Amino acid sequence: MTDGITAVLADDDVLLREGLAGLLTRAGITVVGQAGDAAAALALTERHTPDVVVLDVRMPPEHRTEGLDAAAVIRRRHPSTGVLVLSAYVDVDHAVHLLTADGGVGYLLKDRVTDVDSFVEAVQRVAAGGSVVDPYLVRELVDARRRHDPLAPLSDREREVLALMAEGRSNAGIARRLWLAEGTVEKHVRSILAKLELPETGDDHRRVLAVVTYLSSR
Repeated sequence: MTDGITAVLADDDVLLREGLAGLLTRAGITVVGQAGDAAAALALTERHTPDVVVLDVRMPPEHRTEGLDAAAVIRRRHPSTGVLVLSAYVDVDHAVHLLTADGGVGYLLKDRVTDVDSFVEAVQRVAAGGSVVDPYLVRELVDARRRHDPLAPLSDREREVLALMAEGRSNAGIARRLWLAEGTVEKHVRSILAKLELPETGDDHRRVLAVVTYLSSR
């Protein structure tokens, strides 16, 4: 149900803004105000306290992160007002910063607006306190995690061995836990230390560094 939902729209592209207003109005959402910049969006939000504010990432005067900055202010001053940010491109860092807030937030690429039903559903979900994440952003986050995961080179068995190392188990203890020969565990440990590219120091110190790497990746 969209009846009763109120919204503020903010985008310096008048045609896009009017188009969004038409889509939402036809879906039963009341657009209580439109703005062409972040300052006006904040003023309208203060005046109407809408259920949701839909705003562009980049707006006047600098066309940088005005929309995101306004979103942060809105979430701080009006935690019951949802914020749906629209962007022409994916900026993972900015998106993650926005989405760390509790509920009532969303990040969509503007291309998604062409799927009217999905767009209206996203607005409705954010207005109700839910979260919306663009599928492309999800893929970017997964890819970034893979690119920066220090444990990515390890096999499943090596990850098991490293996890047990993190518990403070010796090679003999790991061997008993995994039902492996102690010599096999030693080979796995050497492989782990090599794949993690740890500095050539004493083996005990390298084990500690390996455990630190493991814990920091969790």
